[in-house]
Amino acid sequence: MCAYRTMDGAGCVTWWGFSPALDLVSLGAVRQKGRVNVLLVGSGDPRHILKTIAHLSYTDTLHVWVVENCLEVVARQLLLLYLALTHPRSMGLQEKTEVFLEIFGNSEVRSQTEQVLRHMARQLSLGVTNTLTGLNNSCLDTTHLRFKDRDDLDRIFKQWIRPPSPAPSISKVWDSRVRQHLGTRYDSRLGCFDWDLMMKLHQRHRGDRVAVRGYWGDIVSSPYLSFGIETDNKTLMKTQNGQHTKTAQDISYHNVQELLRSLSSRGLSSSHEEMQEANAQDSLEVPTSSLSEDAQKSPNELLTLCGVNVTFLPVDSLSKLPDKQKYSCLFDSIYCSASMVHQLGPSLRLIAAPKAVLAVELADYLLDLSKEQVAGFSEKVDDIARGAGFKPLEEVRGIFATYTLQEE
Repeated sequence: MCAYRTMDGAGCVTWWGFSPALDLVSLGAVRQKGRVNVLLVGSGDPRHILKTIAHLSYTDTLHVWVVENCLEVVARQLLLLYLALTHPRSMGLQEKTEVFLEIFGNSEVRSQTEQVLRHMARQLSLGVTNTLTGLNNSCLDTTHLRFKDRDDLDRIFKQWIRPPSPAPSISKVWDSRVRQHLGTRYDSRLGCFDWDLMMKLHQRHRGDRVAVRGYWGDIVSSPYLSFGIETDNKTLMKTQNGQHTKTAQDISYHNVQELLRSLSSRGLSSSHEEMQEANAQDSLEVPTSSLSEDAQKSPNELLTLCGVNVTFLPVDSLSKLPDKQKYSCLFDSIYCSASMVHQLGPSLRLIAAPKAVLAVELADYLLDLSKEQVAGFSEKVDDIARGAGFKPLEEVRGIFATYTLQEE
């Protein structure tokens, strides 16, 4: 493969991550408790946010600060989080899981999913252009974005509502990317895909292997990396005659459904607690059975998660955070994707809390890279982390490299 095509397959926009979801408050030797501030740099999707919330204790509070490399990814993150927070009275768990995975991984969607997407885009458009409060949900905060950024987000949402005409054919755009990426191998592309799957992806799995079927979005790395290669449900990892009986699609469905179930449970519990407090003030008692009936009267169609806040920062803000006092020694956990490692520097320690944990996504699932390039990337990450005052938590590397801030 020619040198200039080395990373063409991954593209320049990270629609999803190259690693499974992490619980970001349990990365260190001891699980963090109380009020936890987490900085996500280039995660590309909300997998880490959803898993961290799902494992969050009801006595703890979580504030996630998100920095992406472009506003299109911010818009997609908001869309997926909006969908995840949709109240069960508006969308059942099974439907929500299916729509989430369809929007997350498919380049084309069903007509009913398109209607859901347009409805959510309208609500998001109204929310981001509200100059005072932003989105009408206490969990999602866009007020830290510049007015220009919010105008650009509004433009993106409106394109989802009414796509520009004539809209480009996704099949032609896809084929053009594949043709450019494969070059002279294009005519034997099916064999190339099988080779990448069997000789690259499967060899880089840690532990049991999982069948990955289909390529969605990114023309090299599948979105199933985010939700479909690890699971706590061991029955989904069973093999028969050396082959997995379940696919990455099955695992993704189970994992996403459980994450959304946990989210709904926390949201409904929060609503019940708020009702009890309000009723106590009025000296009234409302039985738990009336929760769904009261919820139907609420004008807000999104769940409110008590103790959880997700704030989106401007795309170029990472280098500017150390200059602002409010971010000094703030973040207990910091996550950085493989695509954004180049933005980390020595000033990172200025925004890290004492004993902060840094997790960096490695390049194991960037299939265009050779083994030597993957190893070289890990060494570069180590140099950057140590230069910022972090020391390794463990010498054995997996999909992530984890560090803790050294004491001065």
